[in-house]
Amino acid sequence: MDPTPDQLAIAQAPLNAKTFLCGYAGTGKTSAAVERMKYLLSQGVRADSILLLAPQRSLHEPYLENLYLDPYTGGEVTPATLGGLARRMVDLFWPLAAEAGGFARPDLPPVFLTLETAQYYMAHLVRPLLDQGFFESVTIDRNRLYSQILDNLNKSAVIGFPHTEIGTRLDAAYVGEPAQRRVYADAQECANRFRAYCLENNLLDFSLQLEVFANVLWPQPPVREYLARTYRHLIYDNVEEDGPRAHDLIRDWLADFDSALLIYDEGGGFRYFLGADMSTGLALRELCDQQVVFEQSFVMSPPIADLSAHLPHAIAPSLSPPPSTDSTGVEALHIIQSHFYPEMLDAVAGEVRQLLDGGLPPSEVVILAPYLSDALRFSLTHRLETLGIPWRSHRPSRSLRDEPASQALLTLAALAHPHWEIRPPKFDVAYALMQAIDGLDLIRAQLLTEIVYRPRELALAPFDGIKPEVQERITFSLGLSYSILRDWLLAQREAEPLPLDHFLRKLFGEVLSQPGFGYHADFDRVRVAASLIESFRKFRIALDPTGSTNLSGLGKEYIAMLQDGVIAASYVEAWKQQVTDAVLVAPAHTFLLMNRPAAVQFWLDPGSSGWYERLAQPLTHPYVLARAWPFGQAWTDADEVNASQESMSRLIGGLLRRCRERVYLGLAELGESGFEQRGELLRAFQKVLQEQFS
Repeated sequence: MDPTPDQLAIAQAPLNAKTFLCGYAGTGKTSAAVERMKYLLSQGVRADSILLLAPQRSLHEPYLENLYLDPYTGGEVTPATLGGLARRMVDLFWPLAAEAGGFARPDLPPVFLTLETAQYYMAHLVRPLLDQGFFESVTIDRNRLYSQILDNLNKSAVIGFPHTEIGTRLDAAYVGEPAQRRVYADAQECANRFRAYCLENNLLDFSLQLEVFANVLWPQPPVREYLARTYRHLIYDNVEEDGPRAHDLIRDWLADFDSALLIYDEGGGFRYFLGADMSTGLALRELCDQQVVFEQSFVMSPPIADLSAHLPHAIAPSLSPPPSTDSTGVEALHIIQSHFYPEMLDAVAGEVRQLLDGGLPPSEVVILAPYLSDALRFSLTHRLETLGIPWRSHRPSRSLRDEPASQALLTLAALAHPHWEIRPPKFDVAYALMQAIDGLDLIRAQLLTEIVYRPRELALAPFDGIKPEVQERITFSLGLSYSILRDWLLAQREAEPLPLDHFLRKLFGEVLSQPGFGYHADFDRVRVAASLIESFRKFRIALDPTGSTNLSGLGKEYIAMLQDGVIAASYVEAWKQQVTDAVLVAPAHTFLLMNRPAAVQFWLDPGSSGWYERLAQPLTHPYVLARAWPFGQAWTDADEVNASQESMSRLIGGLLRRCRERVYLGLAELGESGFEQRGELLRAFQKVLQEQFS
């Protein structure tokens, strides 16, 4: 679509203009910013003098896609997050950062931690403390415990307060059982020990990278001069999704730029759980020469626009303006109602099939739930596959441990490395064989495993030794594939041990990707395998950047870490937007952070409390640790209710502003757990329906 006059006015502003552009999602703000980037390049501005800043890398994609359309000169435009920029500066100015930052070995290079390696070191420090009685009253999985401690450190860096204040801030706001205060004290002690360990060993997790950049390097004249000389033009998209520390830096930095375009989504703030602060982002408008508001939506149909005015107000009347139109937009709603949850999923899949048969592209359909559990994902995608519907799924918080394809690879790795002394249970071996061998179902895989697997020796017996009648039942063709896989694993046991990523790449390339094996034509498994290999590669490099250390046991350590549920950073990258003509199945927040519209949205189980209640986090608190929360003020039940209402109102408004035509509600009288559902979102829909027909 050609740019509008308003978009061209933003794009073609003078080369010294500093503009604050705001508006709701779908009003063309990013499109205007892309045109601005193209205009700067067309006016002879060097590409490498343009900084594209955004809170997450996926938000750079509209800009990067357009860079390949027209030729330009002068290096490359720099896409960055504040965290990425901080890492770059710490690496470049390490001699300045090391000594002033308190690192014990300033003569040695820094080691930048990925999410995996940060959790690895955190687990290394915290596990002994758990044996001493730390977190006795906490019942969450260990991976969530480690990640919440790291999350506290990240919030202190993103928001801008000393990490030593984390426990004090949480404790001062707490009202409830005394045991919880011990939890906050334990979390603070773990954070302190982790930070000390990092300083002793030149390790920099995300929080330390950001703190060193903001507190140590940013005040240094050589650093400021370098940044001011390098970057002359700023485009900062989704300002509202960044934290206060980022906004502080831009506040100091903005005067050094020749031009700047800051883009603010009025209905955003979806990354609040990561420290996003809309108020400090909005305050940046004071520093700009002009403020422009885009109001016209290029996404929502009139009925959807009416619904977006009424539904958030029904959720949180005190937080949303009263609707200016009598039309409620209920004609944009289609209700799919069933008694049982599985029946509702059947009906949703059937409705999707009808839409596609009617000519709607699969990429224009999204199926959303507040959380995407393994059971729901399997049940729904199985139904889509049965009806021949292409689908893709994004769950950025999903551990590689939970992916069947990676489970199979790690089980096979354990069988090839008996010195690890990891003895997979029979079911895991059967499941791995089912994943590895094309056409092998679970029943025959379990039968085969029961006969050939010897856990004590970590060995697989030959197929030829099985009784002929059992061979026939399993089939000789599947037996041949099993024999090829077994012989390959035996050869690896005799060979010199390889790093786990090299081993997995070899296993995939020489066996599993070949015809007759399960990864040959299953691109979802291929993607997971690639994520697992890359995850370990980054893990290995972070622990041994020079490759000089003997890390023969690192594969075992990595598997143990995954068993604790550690999330793989490389896997997070896999959820970036893909040009795939397929129905998207995702949690609602994940879809919002992708920042893309769709013609049709299916909202599953609006009666679920998951749309309203935030996930329990016993070691942290996104609101109490926010800059705006007064230190020492108690967090009450009323605060929780107000926050839940505001969050759901913002979520629903964001979804509707990214919907072109229709919303389908998948209702089941009995929810996923088998109980009657009467959640707040369903109540809000009932209010809107009553308004329409009263």
